[in-house]
Amino acid sequence: MFLKLTKEQQQLMISDIQYFFSQERDEEITEFAAERVLDFVKESLAPHFYNAAVLDVKHVVEQQFSSLEDEILTLERPIKR
Repeated sequence: MFLKLTKEQQQLMISDIQYFFSQERDEEITEFAAERVLDFVKESLAPHFYNAAVLDVKHVVEQQFSSLEDEILTLERPIKR
């Protein structure tokens, strides 16, 4: 998977998954099981969120470019004939 996490980030996420299972499902899962859940999320779900974020960034950049283009056009000077 293209998503690289530091050991600290991965450990924090594993702990969060264990906490979620404990609080929401009243179920204790091992660190290994939580790591498998994290792997599933990274491989199967994360690309959907990543692609949605890319589209969001694309729209923001397009809006900023349009605004910048408008600003640049205000610099034009009239030509007298």
